[in-house]
Amino acid sequence: MKSKFSVASIMLMLISFTSVAQNNILVFQSDFGLKDGAVSAMKGVAMGVSADLKLFDVTHEIPAYNIWEASYRLVQTAPYWPAGTVFVSVCDPGVGTERKSVVLLTKSGHYFVTPDNGTLTLVAEQMGIQEVREIDEVKNRRKNSNESYTFHGRDVYAFTGARLASKTITYDQVGPKLPNQIVSIPYTKPSFGNGVVKGTIPILDIQYGNVWTDIDKKLFGQLGVKVGDNIKVQVFNADKKVYEGTVKFVNTFGEVTEGNDVGYFNSLLNFSLGINMGSFSEKYNVFSGNKWSIVLSKK
Repeated sequence: MKSKFSVASIMLMLISFTSVAQNNILVFQSDFGLKDGAVSAMKGVAMGVSADLKLFDVTHEIPAYNIWEASYRLVQTAPYWPAGTVFVSVCDPGVGTERKSVVLLTKSGHYFVTPDNGTLTLVAEQMGIQEVREIDEVKNRRKNSNESYTFHGRDVYAFTGARLASKTITYDQVGPKLPNQIVSIPYTKPSFGNGVVKGTIPILDIQYGNVWTDIDKKLFGQLGVKVGDNIKVQVFNADKKVYEGTVKFVNTFGEVTEGNDVGYFNSLLNFSLGINMGSFSEKYNVFSGNKWSIVLSKK
């Protein structure tokens, strides 16, 4: 009897299965900071599940309660990790309330263990939703932790993430399957029209005070601006104009003298604002979030 599966289709299924198999890598993110033992406690729980896990961090310096920034930092870094990596992200101002605790499997084969409170906005959008499961806390919660209501990062997320990453449980054993949708934070998508490009300022390059936008290279290209040209820039917080000025579009900061403003493409190839040897954010009081927007036009 002839098989209905060709060798190619079988290989494709095997590749697909392998691409989402957990790989023993567990990556943490939180708004806890490193001033106390919270992060260490989460990692201790993970190592208690399996000492063979490889533990890493995105950051633990998400500003307190800033779910939007947690969402951005995940999508900024997750695509560079191999398929099968498990991320535990805890920015959870609603800890102990009715918000769901979930594990998202993206179409890229990455797992995200987190409260479903908007943290998954950007990874779901850019990496795709393969499946969403709610964590069954009867089975996937640290032993004897039921009386703790305010540290789900340790008792639920780190524990479940470690069990998943180490293959102690399969993805199906996380808990019941949910519809393929997540809580999403609304924001305005970048656009071009009438000779201007509009976008948002989702994040700052915090160390240097550079201002990162969501305007990618292709969209920016519709302005017809060349390296060395000047660009008119307007920045708004909600409906209030915070900044208006002209910047030179460059490839590198060294193309202008120290202290001068520049426009450039950051490491994600999105348009950004900076100052050579200075902080654009600090000088002009420009910050980030889904309410911050930017308008660009050719000078």
